[in-house]
Amino acid sequence: MDARIPKTFSGWKQGNRDASLSDVHRSIPVKSQSSVWRRAAAFVGPGYLVAVGYMDPGNWATSLAGGSKFGYALLVVALVSNIMAIVLQSLCARLAIASGRDLAQACRDAFPKPVAYMLWFLAEIAIIATDIAEVIGTAIGLNLIFGIPLEIGVLITALDVFLILYLQKLGFRWVEALIVALLAVVAACFVVQIALADPNWGDVIRGFAPTTEIVTNPEMLYLALGILGATVMPHNLYLHSGIVQTRDYGDSMPEKKEALKFTTIDSTVALMFALCINASILILAAATFNVAGQTEVAELGEVHNLLAPMLGLAIAPTLFGIALLCCGINSTVTATLAGQIVMEGFLNIQLPPWLRRLITRAIAIIPAAGVTIWFGKSGTAQLLILTQVVLSLQLSFAVFPLVMFTADKTKMGELVAPNWLVAFAVFIAVVIAGLNAKLLVDFVF
Repeated sequence: MDARIPKTFSGWKQGNRDASLSDVHRSIPVKSQSSVWRRAAAFVGPGYLVAVGYMDPGNWATSLAGGSKFGYALLVVALVSNIMAIVLQSLCARLAIASGRDLAQACRDAFPKPVAYMLWFLAEIAIIATDIAEVIGTAIGLNLIFGIPLEIGVLITALDVFLILYLQKLGFRWVEALIVALLAVVAACFVVQIALADPNWGDVIRGFAPTTEIVTNPEMLYLALGILGATVMPHNLYLHSGIVQTRDYGDSMPEKKEALKFTTIDSTVALMFALCINASILILAAATFNVAGQTEVAELGEVHNLLAPMLGLAIAPTLFGIALLCCGINSTVTATLAGQIVMEGFLNIQLPPWLRRLITRAIAIIPAAGVTIWFGKSGTAQLLILTQVVLSLQLSFAVFPLVMFTADKTKMGELVAPNWLVAFAVFIAVVIAGLNAKLLVDFVF
């Protein structure tokens, strides 16, 4: 197994570097003699690790706030965000397979050092914001189910680094198996809760139709941007471009094209699943709280307490707590991997795997734990929504380089993105930047 990035197209700086997640690089075989179905199955997994970031606890806070305050109106934002995510994640897979680089390594190769270091700093801020949301969500989940104080729950979340080390020692497939199993639990919890809530399905369908009020109403726009920031997350772009390379798909062009096809299918199916979960959270809030006139519900603990009397079944809040805890565990695992990819890719550091993970986890967990303990339980809702808006503001600094790289034939060779895909991706990048500019203007004035 070669854990080095080969010399590729002239558009990149020449010279070998450590591969992304070198200890699991090309560790999952893709047997060319196998049937098409078996080869496709070998690529199933990375998409679900990416999908985790699209349904993390920060997303729960923005979706619950949006559903309770505006009913089903913001479902269209979840849909549009998901379409954006599918396009951007497909570009991440294309970059990784064509160049053998993750997005962080590509930025380091393509830009001058000051620019690369600035992008690294912004990526670290995004991961810290992500981790704050995930630490809070996991700690609240532990508190709701087991009564563990928030401060102790925050410290328990730091143990996920040892879980990753143990599972990756067994093989990267074990990490993926844990993620998929916990996602299945989350899905089952929401199926039951939605059945109990019995929403008006006509209103749900109308919620997927666009409305100008989202842009003209500052409060709705703030929540819409929060949902966008929670759905299309900067760290997921780095994560996907790294974990795709755990597959040993070969180096010939037909093998790379097949890998790109199967990887894109994997991420698209996984993100459609994520859309169903995100929509379920918003639908649950709209069908229970908004209908009952409870329009200011955003605290995850408050939701837990209100579900039993509103749905008339004691198991409802328990299911909510279990789903939240599963999402929190999943999100901290994937955020840790993303942190490692970002640090290794931008800084090209050479450390033992356990030390790399410990450092990258500490960079995120220490500020996250400090902020969580400082604000306490009462400020978690505002903090969760704020982290998603921060992520939304950071997003352009990952999206624009990604679009630039995948549109450049000298960097991508035969796997350069087609013109229609580039045009769509540029449109997405401009829309994200424009919405963020409006958010800043509204905030300042």
